[in-house]
Amino acid sequence: MTSHLHDLDAAVARIRAHVDGPLHIGAPLGIGKPHRLLNALYAAAVADPSRPMTLYTALSLDPPSAGADLQGRFLGPFAQRHFGEDFVRLDYVQALRRDALPPHISVEEFYMQSGAMLGSTQAQRRYASLNYTHVARALVDRGVNVLVQKVAANEDGSRLSLSSNTDLTFDTIDALVQAGHPRPLLVAEVDPELPWLGGTAAVDADFFDLVVMPPPPYPRLFGLPRQPVSDADYAIGFYASALVRDGGTLQIGIGALADALCHALALRHIDNAAYRRVLHALDPDLITHPTVVACGGLDPFETGLYGCSEMINEGFKRLVEVGVIRRKVVDKAALMRRANDGTASALDRELIERDGEFLHGAFYLGSPDFYAWLRGLDEDTRRGIGMKRVGEVNELYGLDEGLERLQRRDARFFNSCMMATALGAAVSDALDDGRVVSGVGGQYNFVAMAHALPDARSALLLRATREAGGRHESNIRWQYGHTTIPRHLRDLYITEYGIADVRGATDEDCVRAMVRVADADHQPALLERARAAGKLDSHFVRPSAWGRNSAAHLRDALAPLRRDGTLPAYPLGSDFDAVEQRLLPALAWLKSASVTRAGKLRTVLAALREGRTDDTAALQRMALDAPRGLQERLLARLLALGLRRAAAADSAASSPGG
Repeated sequence: MTSHLHDLDAAVARIRAHVDGPLHIGAPLGIGKPHRLLNALYAAAVADPSRPMTLYTALSLDPPSAGADLQGRFLGPFAQRHFGEDFVRLDYVQALRRDALPPHISVEEFYMQSGAMLGSTQAQRRYASLNYTHVARALVDRGVNVLVQKVAANEDGSRLSLSSNTDLTFDTIDALVQAGHPRPLLVAEVDPELPWLGGTAAVDADFFDLVVMPPPPYPRLFGLPRQPVSDADYAIGFYASALVRDGGTLQIGIGALADALCHALALRHIDNAAYRRVLHALDPDLITHPTVVACGGLDPFETGLYGCSEMINEGFKRLVEVGVIRRKVVDKAALMRRANDGTASALDRELIERDGEFLHGAFYLGSPDFYAWLRGLDEDTRRGIGMKRVGEVNELYGLDEGLERLQRRDARFFNSCMMATALGAAVSDALDDGRVVSGVGGQYNFVAMAHALPDARSALLLRATREAGGRHESNIRWQYGHTTIPRHLRDLYITEYGIADVRGATDEDCVRAMVRVADADHQPALLERARAAGKLDSHFVRPSAWGRNSAAHLRDALAPLRRDGTLPAYPLGSDFDAVEQRLLPALAWLKSASVTRAGKLRTVLAALREGRTDDTAALQRMALDAPRGLQERLLARLLALGLRRAAAADSAASSPGG
């Protein structure tokens, strides 16, 4: 019989009494993690070294911390407003950052908040490199005996929704039972902030052994701040959008590149003339690009797309709202077959419209506006969103491969990577010294699925360069000491300079295609390495058109579309106010200018010489309008310099011919 408790300490005592010996606790990734319950469990474990505890989870979200420097002065007030004063940080995350977990407590994660744990040896040592779809199997091997999860509840509490995290709960329970293990203790923490989603996400309350309903206040859900979209991001997103076929299937990742792609798809549908102006500015010949002709399209969506993505996010909200995501699928193979081949009857179409779903995901994560949208969905839209097991979303070989193949026609899988090699391998999750930046997650699953489906394509998106140590380095490398996606699974790569279609290509053709979308300054070195390795004809001469691959050329091409509002800085909305939106590029300029010791000295001298501003609002926002002491006066001068430089760059980009 299910127990209902309001006291967290009583719940922890019940959990610890139920399990003999070490606690092996599984918790969902992202916002499905019950922070208050986990903190209470962690505190009890710290106090009792005789009872070892291991937590198995992923993506332990932690807001940024404030500091006394300019970055900290910006983040402090923003984090307080955005995440709320009562946001509950995870105590084990704070310990991991300091390498301060007690020896009898361990945390294993298979996906980390990007870059957050590069300096933690405890986190790096206990990282588990797993495909998302292999996690349930690994939890069986670990002997998980408790599963904890945040849930939503209906009005009388008789039904609970796994809401944001149907991803691993069902799969893990089934895998444990099939392996002959006892069913784990299932513990739910009810959170009124969590949106209710029905369908397969909803269960009777007695599905759980223990339901904890802590008293208010209920902290806000972790909201991802929406970032500004750069020229490079927009170019990548628009190139990617031209590869999407009407009536197909869409998977996307998260971040500025995904925001740009979703803005492009929405514009393609609701203002096709403006959409084509952007594409023409990027590449007048894109309409005849062989890959666009073979597998893409530029017209509005008459049939619409079916979304099938590991994570549902801000971009899907936009695409649902404008009618791009609307192609419904049903869990009936014969009906899907008739719908696909055009033989569906009027009754078939009625059944699909009544029972179908247009968006499937395994978890969701987004901004506060995104969560508010989920809470306020009308019933028809809510019924169209189905939360599924990760095994159903991320691969074909789950419950019904034949059905999933029928549903996922013309699938396009868009994910980001940090780097790629000229021979077509991708680097997405870790550095060449082995340190993990994030994790494999579902990327390998989707790349492999693109090769398993006859009409699917995988596209990995990356910016052509990055700034490192005060220099611009190429993200297209000849080789790298770590890869996430092997070169034999190469398919499509997209940078701000175009589309490289390398599926099935020879090494020489792959090199040419990849260098074609690299930054012009880095092309000669890549070609020379290819020649030295015998992968390129020694007489090959770089076409002159490749020399246009520069940030300046891209900025000039997109400047008119920036000016007229076609390419806004925040296409899916912003979590920053108007003053903060001015401050962000100023802080970014200062960071870029101060990477090296020499650059820092030049920046400080320039700030002392010319660092004054009449932007009182910006100074007030950073608590520097009345600076006290030398340190604050220098920070005020640096901020003024950053504001001036950022404004000058924006003015140059916005002026006709700039």
